[in-house]
Amino acid sequence: MPISADFKSRLYPIAGQLVQHYGTPFHIYDEIGIRQTGEELKQAFSHLDGFREYYAVKALPNPRILEMMADMGFGFDCSSIAEVLLSRQVGARGEDIMFTSNNTNQLEFETALADGGSILNLDDISLIDKVKDFPEQVCFRYNPGPRRSGNVIIGNPVEAKYGVSYEQIVEAYRQAKKRGAGRFGLHTMVASNELDYTYMVETARMVLDVVEMVSNELNIRFEFVNIGGGFGIPYRPEQKALDLAAMSRDIGDIFATFKAKHGYAPKMYMESGRFMTGPHGCLLTTAINHKYIYRNYIGVDACMSSLMRPAMYDAYHHIEVIGKESEPADQVYDIVGSLCENNDKFAIQRQFPRIEEGDILAIHDTGAHGHAMGFQYNARLRPQELLLKADGSVELIRRAETIDDYLATLTFTANSFSPNRA
Repeated sequence: MPISADFKSRLYPIAGQLVQHYGTPFHIYDEIGIRQTGEELKQAFSHLDGFREYYAVKALPNPRILEMMADMGFGFDCSSIAEVLLSRQVGARGEDIMFTSNNTNQLEFETALADGGSILNLDDISLIDKVKDFPEQVCFRYNPGPRRSGNVIIGNPVEAKYGVSYEQIVEAYRQAKKRGAGRFGLHTMVASNELDYTYMVETARMVLDVVEMVSNELNIRFEFVNIGGGFGIPYRPEQKALDLAAMSRDIGDIFATFKAKHGYAPKMYMESGRFMTGPHGCLLTTAINHKYIYRNYIGVDACMSSLMRPAMYDAYHHIEVIGKESEPADQVYDIVGSLCENNDKFAIQRQFPRIEEGDILAIHDTGAHGHAMGFQYNARLRPQELLLKADGSVELIRRAETIDDYLATLTFTANSFSPNRA
């Protein structure tokens, strides 16, 4: 199920006007859809005391989107200095920010702990001694290794670079206590874009088992567990959406069992990014060329710099030709961009109605890991971002990159150095 019928009904009729006003390509995001998903998530887990979503900033790092998340009471999952600063721009402070990084340098630690701080989620036991001013509250990212299988995207946890191992986890908290920590959380993430809700249910069970083990060993109490993100969205029309109600019910049962046994249950956090914004974004692009050699190619004015998921992951994104939704899909095309890379393709041998130059194509589900994963190879620049607001108006929320932007880093103060080769 690609973008919702409601989003489509509000976007498609005005697409021509938007293209005339803004030009293509552009990503456009749906405020109504994002807010509805946020409220559904809050409602689904409202029976868990202290539940909170920490929006994964990496999915769509735009201040206007982050403002919506803050307005819904969400925190922010950050993994870089820029993501922390963006979150603070919209008012996030202290425990509003979960800083989860790996191979972290000192400047990143200092930034995360400055200006109101954040929850420090350490990825490696060796980082404990590298944090100069150790905070009172600390969390560790847990990697279960052979005790758990990841899903297709995450793969085998044994091969993942992330997290503290099962054998290290008790010692990690022991060392954190010695450094002065007195408040504790536990984090993990073993699935990505997963539509089988049982993965997340088993993750909740797994982290509570680890909480029990560490608590018994060290006599500490956990304030929260973070089951990570990984909630999938149905990119293909035939896929079914994640069963949020069933997941909520089963996770609730697990927390209730833990509480009955221990007299309390930690708060549950999650860090959904794709689930929150992915289905509520579209990349609009114009057909500018029709090439026929061994295949039929439709060239568009967007390329991998706008959306690299199809090339990077062989990912499917549903595509419609606006205004031709009811016409027979009796043509087979590759939809391609202008990059000097043969994998610069949005669709391969897919059926469409006949596409003419000037037609507007809507590439669905680009609200997460779309613009955010853009790059500048071939000096192809990243496109603008728009917001379709709840009142029906459209707002530019990021301008397109320019040639001046691309050349800006070539203007600098001369800095030469002659090493001593003695």
